[in-house]
Amino acid sequence: MKLLDWYILKKFLTAFVYVVFILVAILCVIDFTEKSDDFIRGGVPYSLVFKDYYLNYVPYIANMFSPISIFIATVFVTARMATHTEIIAILSSGVSFKRIMVPYLIGSVIIGILIFYMIGWVIPDANKVRINFENQYLKSEFFFSGENVHMKIGPNTYAYLEKYNNTINTGYQFSLETIENGKLKTKLKSKMLTWQPEKKTWLMDEYSIRTIDGLKETLVQGSQKDTLINLTPEDFSNSYMLHETFTLTELNAYIDKLKEKGVENIETYLTEKYERFTYPFAIIILTMIGVIASARKSREGSGKEIAFGFLLAVVYILFVLISQSFSNLGSMGPLMASWLPNIIFSLIGFIMYKNVPK
Repeated sequence: MKLLDWYILKKFLTAFVYVVFILVAILCVIDFTEKSDDFIRGGVPYSLVFKDYYLNYVPYIANMFSPISIFIATVFVTARMATHTEIIAILSSGVSFKRIMVPYLIGSVIIGILIFYMIGWVIPDANKVRINFENQYLKSEFFFSGENVHMKIGPNTYAYLEKYNNTINTGYQFSLETIENGKLKTKLKSKMLTWQPEKKTWLMDEYSIRTIDGLKETLVQGSQKDTLINLTPEDFSNSYMLHETFTLTELNAYIDKLKEKGVENIETYLTEKYERFTYPFAIIILTMIGVIASARKSREGSGKEIAFGFLLAVVYILFVLISQSFSNLGSMGPLMASWLPNIIFSLIGFIMYKNVPK
């Protein structure tokens, strides 16, 4: 790396850290203003608010707004260099515009790698503490309200519960069916099903097990019986922001677990997984767009180009949110939904690059 590269890289990384610090500080103040009444009402010690909530909220919010932060930092540094005629001087010395973008690329790659590590392992662990704090102090106590619940808990196994009480871990009017090739093989019914934490099993009350083998049927009935089912109280627990509390390793294991059960609606978790890989690329793409949008100096100033670049950054974030919605609804595959914004904005950045005076 040459002296020019170090000069731009230092300014770029310093500006990014500064922008992140300012944005996080502002957002924390806004969040505290909104939640202060809840903290007081819940009698939460402010030491706990700082340690369990805001200390874990900072990395979460910093990552959420990192695309905007990286873009603001890029525009700030490049526009300032353009205003001071530094870009023109560099180009006049024989350095190509492509070469000027190299330190920005290096900086965005460094930030992208850091963000990948953060969203893969650091932020999920922080989210565990923060979300647990929210559930305990800021949200109403969770009660499982589902009725007539149907769940697929295995490739050929289907469970049904009329109601479930998560405070005592008891289900009512339970049935378990095994269906192979469209034919019912076994059906277990129980008036009540209670979780036994010491045994990690369910206790059935007033149960019956019907087994069908062609034209032959057998029926077994009893008053109580321990049984092991691919079902735990966690399947009825609060799933608020659950996908954001898994590290990348835990997320992969949880997806595998859902696939083993034969659960079909796992788009939310797959989208979360793929987006953790695409997010660093978004940092690089928005950095390049930021350089292209703000490198031009004109008599009218660079306001129009900068405004256009900011619009693109906002549109990008909206595009990501829309893609997430389509993926969660099943209208688009999770992999495509995760990569589509990057693909489209890479093309936009390429077109913008082709039209930049060099």
